[in-house]
Amino acid sequence: MREYLLVLLVAAGVTYATASLARRLAFRFNAVALVRDRDVHTKPVPYFGGAAMLAGVTAALVVATHLPWLGGFELVQRDAWAVFWSSVTICVVGLLDDVLELGAAAKLSGQVLAAGIVVMNGVKFYWIPLPDRIIALDNVASIAVAVFVILFCVNAINLVDGLDGLAAGVVGIGAGAFFVYAYMLSYEQELVRATTSSLLTVTLVGLCAGFLPHNVHRARMFMGDSGSMLLGFLFATAMISLTGQIDPSKLTASGGELISSYLPLVLPLAVMALPFLDVVTAYVRRTLAGGLWFQADKQHLHHRMLELGHSHGRAVALLWLWSAVVAFGVVAIGITAAWWAFAFLVAGLVLAAWLTFGARRKATRG
Repeated sequence: MREYLLVLLVAAGVTYATASLARRLAFRFNAVALVRDRDVHTKPVPYFGGAAMLAGVTAALVVATHLPWLGGFELVQRDAWAVFWSSVTICVVGLLDDVLELGAAAKLSGQVLAAGIVVMNGVKFYWIPLPDRIIALDNVASIAVAVFVILFCVNAINLVDGLDGLAAGVVGIGAGAFFVYAYMLSYEQELVRATTSSLLTVTLVGLCAGFLPHNVHRARMFMGDSGSMLLGFLFATAMISLTGQIDPSKLTASGGELISSYLPLVLPLAVMALPFLDVVTAYVRRTLAGGLWFQADKQHLHHRMLELGHSHGRAVALLWLWSAVVAFGVVAIGITAAWWAFAFLVAGLVLAAWLTFGARRKATRG
């Protein structure tokens, strides 16, 4: 655990320290978010937050692979560097988009290239857990599912990045919940605790913690597509890599055990609940309107929070609350299977709903 904590602090410190340099470079290359009709910021803000995050990823993985414990596992080293080179690829695509505004086809091609690099180096799904059995995947299926999950997560985080601090907070919360799950799974089932999943999720927490001081309202810089795609990519590969380093026969559905076999399927949906909901509703909404799924609009979840009468900061805080309640609530249920975990989840959802829609009633009465 001490080595994971060190990795988190390195990722956070390097990201925070290099963000100011990235901000100056963004101004130099004119990578600036101008004010558009669908935006909520009122003045131009520089991009290149993804460059600072990439520096944090680089430092974290270099340190991790040279530590006596984490660096002693060949599989973790192999996966970590495969993820690193893919992260460089997708971040460069994002940086080019921040400067040149690439088309949807060019961005998708870059995302597929990054996904291809990592899956061809072994970071892919090997099995899918179900409540009553484990389904082993052949090579084609494992690659196809992994690429789909990567593309989905990358674009989901991209879509949710609409308010200052929103994407970084949601990803940081989700990564924290997934780290707890991956680490406790390894601990309680007496498996190897050094996993690529734990390494990547703790790195993600560090990246988000280091970037948020520059990005909370009123933001001094945006992560841009380079940052949102990088976060989505790292989160996806963290989920995917777990199936390559956990023995599925150790997963059990008995009520007294740590993790029931359905949780590896439910938890990714829980920690990605807001981005998942946003991307699905956006696809349905735009398709029914006769448009293309990637055409931007001003009807995302964060836009609707503002329409309910919440301030910018309150809207972000509430969406963070929704993410935390769902992600950590599901983890608590999976770890304990206790009544209080279910009660925590229900109470948290009720509280989040009351805080979210109470302002709407107040605005209506006013």
